[in-house]
Amino acid sequence: MAARFKMSNKGVGQLLRSEMVRAEMVRRAEVIKSAAEAIAPVGGPGDPHPGHYKSSFSVTSTLRGGRRRDRATATVTNSSYYARWVEYGTEKVPAHHVLLRAAQAGGR
Repeated sequence: MAARFKMSNKGVGQLLRSEMVRAEMVRRAEVIKSAAEAIAPVGGPGDPHPGHYKSSFSVTSTLRGGRRRDRATATVTNSSYYARWVEYGTEKVPAHHVLLRAAQAGGR
């Protein structure tokens, strides 16, 4: 005879806010950060800030993330002022999609 399982919404909420889940989210974010750093473009000889974009990735985490602020999350960001243009491109510069490609390749 199989045992019955009854889910507890309170218990699921506690699990989603647990340090264990936060630690796993941070681990995955660090993998994505490493992948992003590996594929980040570095400017050529005329670039006044070569390597600035590549060195500007960081990971943050919280136990109060998500749309409802009810779960552990970790986020990879780039603090370079031109990170948006590197990611999405401009009319003169092609999009590199660094974080998109890093997330697709790495967060496992």
